[in-house]
Amino acid sequence: MRVGVALGSNVGDRLENLRKARSAIHSLSKVTAPFLASSIYATAPIDCESGAGEFLNAVIELGYEGDPRDLMMAFQGIEASLGRPSRRTRNESRTIDIDLLYAGDMQVHDRALEIPHPRMAGRLFVMQPLAEIRPELILPGQQKAAAEIVAALQKSDTVRPLTNEW
Repeated sequence: MRVGVALGSNVGDRLENLRKARSAIHSLSKVTAPFLASSIYATAPIDCESGAGEFLNAVIELGYEGDPRDLMMAFQGIEASLGRPSRRTRNESRTIDIDLLYAGDMQVHDRALEIPHPRMAGRLFVMQPLAEIRPELILPGQQKAAAEIVAALQKSDTVRPLTNEW
């Protein structure tokens, strides 16, 4: 199945944090090619602590041959290895944030995992990079393709393409 993953960082060497996370994800067992990656977007912090730095965000898509819960646990391990504490305040600045956005056409709603990600369709910093790599994608529970969702979201300069150089 194809899975979408959002990456974000606003602490330390943000670009290197994204690179390390992407590399670690690609090396996981049960992860398969082809790999898609959006450009990297600079994003103003939303609901973070005062003085929080700008985020770098991107979306990647890859194949996965396993249970998405196992993949999410692997993501938490990668986050920890890159310096993100397991106990943290919501929306706090972070070296890395890895979110599982979708897993094929699966819908999961339990305490450990919600897919598709319940807030992604309202987040330009997720949907814009996703629409870059999969404009035609219609997520479970949605009626519109990713590109149509982006067109309907409020545009602002808080999400802007930065580079396609990973």
